[in-house]
Amino acid sequence: MHFPRLRDLREDKDMNQTEIARLLFTSQTVYSRYERGVLTIPVEHLMILADFYGVSTDYILGRTNKKEPYPD
Repeated sequence: MHFPRLRDLREDKDMNQTEIARLLFTSQTVYSRYERGVLTIPVEHLMILADFYGVSTDYILGRTNKKEPYPD
């Protein structure tokens, strides 16, 4: 499954794939595969990225166009 919003969110923060991979404690190659949809992103990484970007996991997954995370 392809997640184009991963790339958009990363670029909005002016970060490269290596920097995001470090945040996830993974390699740039693995992260690149998430962006391209070659690998499915693990739930743990999805949650880290949603918190980091301040968006909901549904936004990253393309299930909603609302960026705001859900209230606690």
